[in-house]
Amino acid sequence: MSSLDELRDKVQQEYKRWEETTYNKTITKSPERQKEFTSVSFTPIKPLYTPTDIEEKDYSETSGYPGEYPFTRGIYPSMYRGRFWTMRQYAGFGTAKESNERYKFLISQGQAGLSVAFDLPTQIGYDSDDPLAYGEVGKVGVAIDTLADMEILFKDLPLDKVSTSMTINAPASVLLAMYIAVAEKNGVSRKKISGTIQNDILKEYIARGTYIFPPKPSMRLITNIFEFCSKEVPRWNTISISGYHIREAGSTAAQEVGFTLANGIEYVKAALKAGMNIDEFSGQLSFFFNAHNDLLEEVSKYRAARRLWAKIMKNRFGAKDAKSQMLRFHTQTAGSTLTAQQVDNNIVRVAIQTLAAVMGGTQSLHTNSRDEALALPTEDSVRIALRTQQIVAYESGVTNTIDPLGGSYYIEALTDRIEKEAEEYIDKIENLGGVVPAIEKGYIQTEIQKAAYKFEMEMEAGERIIVGQNKFQVKEPPLKNLLKIDMRVQDEQVKFLNEVKAQRSNDEVKNKLSALKDAAQTDANLMPHILEAVLVYASVGEICNTLRDVFGEYKETVII
Repeated sequence: MSSLDELRDKVQQEYKRWEETTYNKTITKSPERQKEFTSVSFTPIKPLYTPTDIEEKDYSETSGYPGEYPFTRGIYPSMYRGRFWTMRQYAGFGTAKESNERYKFLISQGQAGLSVAFDLPTQIGYDSDDPLAYGEVGKVGVAIDTLADMEILFKDLPLDKVSTSMTINAPASVLLAMYIAVAEKNGVSRKKISGTIQNDILKEYIARGTYIFPPKPSMRLITNIFEFCSKEVPRWNTISISGYHIREAGSTAAQEVGFTLANGIEYVKAALKAGMNIDEFSGQLSFFFNAHNDLLEEVSKYRAARRLWAKIMKNRFGAKDAKSQMLRFHTQTAGSTLTAQQVDNNIVRVAIQTLAAVMGGTQSLHTNSRDEALALPTEDSVRIALRTQQIVAYESGVTNTIDPLGGSYYIEALTDRIEKEAEEYIDKIENLGGVVPAIEKGYIQTEIQKAAYKFEMEMEAGERIIVGQNKFQVKEPPLKNLLKIDMRVQDEQVKFLNEVKAQRSNDEVKNKLSALKDAAQTDANLMPHILEAVLVYASVGEICNTLRDVFGEYKETVII
């Protein structure tokens, strides 16, 4: 027996002695708060963790060093000792002009990157004058119909100096084309712009619902973007593979990692099938995760996701470039944890979630605002949310060392457990034939629904405490001064759209849309055709309807 084995045996014996004497004696006299302790994802939690809870493996293969495979401890060698994460507040509402003013306000308050929220009609490829858009224009994000709106949205903003994230999926190719066009009209080369489009359609079928086309043409559009950007827009992250919405739908931490990385595998396979080289495009992939309330579980989740993705890229796909093996991710604090009751409590929740994201090594972060359970946030609420990040960055001290919780027996054990459970989900999905068959069979949706139902039942039974909601309630008056989007926004937007259509060359629009339709019926890359249509002020709805005529629309699999 080696000296290491002897040491582990000794620790196990000592733990058993401590548990049977000191610990059990105490809890016999003073019982614990509850019979069983679990994480927010229902993982049982022991009273104490020791070295014996960590699997014996080669340190360089499990933890390693920051900036080196398997990137468990961070993807950059110096992490926040070099520079902080990008503080990227998600914003957008009403008209392009109103959102432009909010972006300028955020930059004046110290924000380093932009994050655009689009309204629902834009997200599903309808113009503001479409009957299906009525009542939704500008409500949950900014309304964008044509390039003219994007020109206003980014007016006087330094697109060569700030990176821009756009939460757009089914029409991602159209909005990316508009962004490229705006940059170039302002003298900024497409080679110099940086940012991210979400562009993750698989999670839309799973958890969010803003899809347009069936999976096959949707995957084609995504790989078209990969190919186009690898050559034309090299600093752009072509996809943000999103676990955020999977978690918001009620998944556990391990499900969030497993289902998200399974989607990532599907995108990589599609790009390889399209003839791309693994190291040609994979460095432009990025991820998007949730930051939930269970601080230590969330830190472990990010570490597990990094390690598992590095293994997948290296061992399964043969990626040689270190950048191809890195899991770079944006984080947003959990909207599902915000309560309409006692909204100031949400400031504390967001602070905890911010710490989780930072101690877990995020590359950029959006912090939700206190009043978002009730409405779009006011400027005061947005300022507090941004200040939360700044206080963590400059005052908390957690940014002074890399992976500050690494080496904690609990953190390491939980990192191992989440990785193992996530890997099991990925294997199950592979056995079903991949993500699309797993969605069509309802497997992924059912697993999320089970977890969401279990959490809800525990909350309603009082076993899971939500402060201010099911315990420690108070009577309070309705919150005043909430941000409301007036119906005049829709009238103004439709009027502006009509003006643009009257001033553009409609013959040019017709010709470009016809060329796009012809190309969609071949195997051609559609990005150049979409860009040409955008430049003559064809609208989002016109472009998407042209593709609807060729691709059709997706009808969801209903799982009950």
